[in-house]
Amino acid sequence: MTDALLQAVRGYVKKSDPNSLAQTPIPGLTILTAPEPSGLDYAITRPLACLVLQGSKQVMMGADVFTFGAGDSLLITADVPTVSQVIQATTEEPYISVVIDLNPALVTELMEETESIPTPDSAPIKVEPTDVEVSEAVLRLMRLLDRPASVTVLHASLMRELHYWLLAGRHGSAISRLGWPEGHAQRIARAVTVLRTGFNKPLPVEHLASVAGMSPSSFHHHFRKQTSLTPLQFQKQLRLIEARRLMLGEGVSASSAAFTVGYESVSQFSREYRRFFGLPPAKDTTRHRNHA
Repeated sequence: MTDALLQAVRGYVKKSDPNSLAQTPIPGLTILTAPEPSGLDYAITRPLACLVLQGSKQVMMGADVFTFGAGDSLLITADVPTVSQVIQATTEEPYISVVIDLNPALVTELMEETESIPTPDSAPIKVEPTDVEVSEAVLRLMRLLDRPASVTVLHASLMRELHYWLLAGRHGSAISRLGWPEGHAQRIARAVTVLRTGFNKPLPVEHLASVAGMSPSSFHHHFRKQTSLTPLQFQKQLRLIEARRLMLGEGVSASSAAFTVGYESVSQFSREYRRFFGLPPAKDTTRHRNHA
């Protein structure tokens, strides 16, 4: 079934850009391709399932390193900071993966119907071999691309089926943490939403803890346990990643990017940028342009 899914994805990629990220017309379904090993990609990743069909990739979260290849699935069940890199890809056999956005509300609904018991202490990132049922559900989603009129009719039911097989399969313990409304994962997720939308403004920990319905000390403990960062470090990474996107993607100057994301000092921004990305803003921008 993985071979059939790979052929379906290859067929779609030929019609789009074969060297990048392709957001398909199907909501929540993205295809990633790369013809060669990539540089480091920094992100605060949202909950997702990534099915690798060809090549291999490495994802780092804090001190943890996850390496996975064709036939494996990576599941991320929290908004966590990641550094990822394609490590195996060639022009003849590019890296290819399918990424599915996970829907916590749908997981909650399925857990209630199946009377599943959440596993609150499971890690936010997990790699396992892809279940056959999951591959089959994704293949059926891909086939909707050949019949655009079918998307509005069948998309919801196929996404529901896919989430069910993830919950019922090898990734069940990991995805169950998404479906526990008053679990720590969901509470921290509420605070992360506030951080994502207001990262360029001061956000006291007391306010974030209130959003999560926790005491400041409990919030700090569970936030770090789930994301590997303190709330302040998380906000700082959001600012730096957005600033880099503005500079590399939109040509914004370092000083403008710094003030846009909430820094009051350009020198502080430059120091923290270099510490995080390994190069000061100007050199990083130049390197990116030379490799573009």
